[in-house]
Amino acid sequence: MSDISLSKAVRSNLLSLQNTAAQMGKTQERLATGNKVNSALDNPTNFFTASSLNSRAGDMGALLDGMANGIQTLQAADNGLKAITKNLESMQSTLRQARQDKSFQTQSYELSLTNGAFAGAAGDGTVVIGLDGGSIGNTAGTPAEVDISGLTLDAAVEAINTAHTGKVRASNDNGKLRIENISTGDLTVSNEGTNTTAVTIGATAGTIEGNSVRADLATQYNELRDQLDKLADDASFNGVNLLRGDLLKITFNETGTSELEIQSKDGKSINSATLGLETNMEAQDFDADATIDAFLTDVKSAINTVRSQSSAFGSSLSIVENRQDFSKNMINTLQTGAANLTLADANEEAANLLALQTRQQLSSTALSMASQADQAVLRLF
Repeated sequence: MSDISLSKAVRSNLLSLQNTAAQMGKTQERLATGNKVNSALDNPTNFFTASSLNSRAGDMGALLDGMANGIQTLQAADNGLKAITKNLESMQSTLRQARQDKSFQTQSYELSLTNGAFAGAAGDGTVVIGLDGGSIGNTAGTPAEVDISGLTLDAAVEAINTAHTGKVRASNDNGKLRIENISTGDLTVSNEGTNTTAVTIGATAGTIEGNSVRADLATQYNELRDQLDKLADDASFNGVNLLRGDLLKITFNETGTSELEIQSKDGKSINSATLGLETNMEAQDFDADATIDAFLTDVKSAINTVRSQSSAFGSSLSIVENRQDFSKNMINTLQTGAANLTLADANEEAANLLALQTRQQLSSTALSMASQADQAVLRLF
């Protein structure tokens, strides 16, 4: 090109066309990419500032996944606690049903009396009462004997009630000895004592069945307790189970200076043992109302503990959800700030392109007119 001589007018119009073409190329790039700053050459300050803002937004976006998993873990624990609460309420209902049940079995026995008292000298007449083949208020394995010789029926009733409080309830049944089995085990009554001739209880020994309703309810209690422990074991998410004392750690910012550690109280598992519940209920545990009342107190305490833990997890869940919303809004703010520094106005760039196209056409026309002056020389030939 340096070997070709151009007139001043042609060269000026050519330079204008070249500048217009360069500007059109730049405008078309902005329209294609949507950015007015595509590299550090376009605007170093805006380019590096926007890159920093986008990098921070990306780091915070990566933390959102951890927050989402943390929320699901807390919700899984909350589901487990709700199920455990319902299970405890069922256990409470079972205990109340046992407490209210009074379907005790009774049997009346005819005893030989002489002048209103049992025959025989003191120590000669006894009534043997055995529970489940064992004893009541006596050495284990040895049926308890009650000496009723020389006593009236009412006095004998009092002696039996005193000796077997909480297991047997004796009464005067119109001249007969009535014995009520107020336990869950079978009761045997006989006159196989020191002197079997002094006291006659029918022809043979008698058996009074235990309270089968309470015994069955004890079994139901154990089944519910087992389900409670299984519920706690199954309340995990992504390998983390807060009900087994696992630690959940959630990071909130890109520097790691803001985080939340979530764990059950004292890091203990939530199960029947840590809740202070009877872990091996037996039928005889339901014999006495006072014992059942104590179990009801334990279950109520367990319900309060579970509700308290549920409240603690709920508070943590609220914190995580709040930070999740904050992070989303912060990411949006950072990305918007970066976009304000780099994004192009499509309307403005389209108008610029239209103006440049018009200018290009005008420059082409001007260049054509400038070249006509050189072409006029050809008319001389």
